Amino acid sequence: MQRQYIKSDYTVTTWELLKPYFEELQNRSINSATELEKWLKDYSELGAVVSENMAWRYIKMTCDTANTQLRDSFNDFVQNIEPHMSPISNELNKKIVSTPYINSLTKSGYNIYLRGIKNSIDLFREENIPLNTRLQELEQQFGAINGEQSIEHNGEKITLQKASVFLKDLNREVRKEVYLKVQSRRAQDETALNELFTQLIQLRHQVAINAGFKNYRDYKHQSLARFDYSVQDCLNFHEAVKLHAVPLINEHDKQRQAKLKLSDYRPWDTSVDEEGLAPLKPFASAEELVTKTIACFNQLDPFFGECIVTMDKMKRLDLESRLGKAPGGYQYPLYETDVPFIFMNSVGLHRDLVTMVHEGGHAIHSFLDMNLDLVDFKSPPSEVAELASMSMELMSMEHWEIFFPDANDLKRAKRQQLESVMDTLPWIAAIDKFQHWIYLNPEHTVEQRYAAWQQIIADFGSSVINYQGLEDQLRRRWQVQLHLFEVPFYYIEYGFAQLGAIAVWRNYKKNPKQAVADYKKALALGYTKSIPEIYSAAGIKFDFSPEYIKELMDFVKTEYQAI
Repeated sequence: MQRQYIKSDYTVTTWELLKPYFEELQNRSINSATELEKWLKDYSELGAVVSENMAWRYIKMTCDTANTQLRDSFNDFVQNIEPHMSPISNELNKKIVSTPYINSLTKSGYNIYLRGIKNSIDLFREENIPLNTRLQELEQQFGAINGEQSIEHNGEKITLQKASVFLKDLNREVRKEVYLKVQSRRAQDETALNELFTQLIQLRHQVAINAGFKNYRDYKHQSLARFDYSVQDCLNFHEAVKLHAVPLINEHDKQRQAKLKLSDYRPWDTSVDEEGLAPLKPFASAEELVTKTIACFNQLDPFFGECIVTMDKMKRLDLESRLGKAPGGYQYPLYETDVPFIFMNSVGLHRDLVTMVHEGGHAIHSFLDMNLDLVDFKSPPSEVAELASMSMELMSMEHWEIFFPDANDLKRAKRQQLESVMDTLPWIAAIDKFQHWIYLNPEHTVEQRYAAWQQIIADFGSSVINYQGLEDQLRRRWQVQLHLFEVPFYYIEYGFAQLGAIAVWRNYKKNPKQAVADYKKALALGYTKSIPEIYSAAGIKFDFSPEYIKELMDFVKTEYQAI
């Protein structure tokens, strides 16, 4: 993006130097529809510059959690810049909706944009500014705690991500030993994570009360701008998944147990290859992962491959696991330069390939909507963002021979991917249902929290895996889920998007060219249409009824059995 409003040499450092831009927008008179559109583009440019500055602070901090200077830089933004932006941004939002020229904004997307602006105004409370600042400070502690977790194995200190490689070892004693070491290390932070989560729950509940809500669940539903479905729809999704997806994972685990010839199927047996084969190794280095991803994406559409080439050239990829790096993976949009960043913790396993194509789907989304007029147009809701990434997992699977030239390895990789799809929906439903309970009962004790989780995971987890003697590990299993700590309620979107992705993949198998064209058309819309309209553009339905879930899960099961 070429700057038109912000000085070309300006960098966000302090509120004092940033404030004049906000004040100029606040004081500028708007006397025509043309001037309103110019004002909105200037406001959007300011948002892009500020957003990218904060993004880089976050990216650098997660790449090196041990670096206190990087953490201080992020905290400086959260503590000394963002709190000042909130009230004046609210005033600017009010200025937008009060202008007499607002009805002139007829271009596609403005109705969606204005809906979001009005929602922000409705939710804004001055007293929540310091609470949100404190929340952001606390939320980053999860990454810091996890970034320090490691175990010793074979005389080497390794991250828990790297330790997971040994859970695929054919030697059952090795798997058990590493599993118990990982659980023992997680147990050391159990109390700290419980205390952190309790603080977060209390603060979030207060934010909701301040905004006039009875609970944080209902506040967050509106805060996440879930205009196109209700809280009841989420509850219906939980029940539909329990009915039509959970039986598939139990059936699959029974088959695995039989193939492994185990009378006692334990949690350290869930990742090893059921045929007794060594773990799949789709790549040996980050460089090879990038090269093969580009080749795979080129098979789908040359534009997709070119996106990764551009990111690689601009050093927008940090892919390998290392000590001191935050857990997980993400794609971060950078709205000023319009070339996103991918962060992940690869150790050479099949799941790392899946993470790469998943985040690659997000990145392609950023490239496809980069030419939209406003930053808000480029910020689709998660139900759409995750459709981009999860669809890419399944469509790219049709070209994984680039990673797995051996036909048997390719079949194994595809089976593992579809097993993951079947496993994903119950876990998503469990985490979301857990959050509903958490925030409807904000005064609960830690023991009550554990009891609620155990009841939920009994409904959504595998009944085949034996946790006898490991009950403590099962009851704290929720603590591995980053979203609970850092982005509350942002998780069921993966479930809705997974259903959409299955439908996109089904279309791809029928007509690859048309499915890719529809996929690109939908993502290029950014957030200028409603979620159902974007799904429709992709050639699918935004539907999570029991009938539709059954239809799609039956399709996955049929495809799985055909491999």
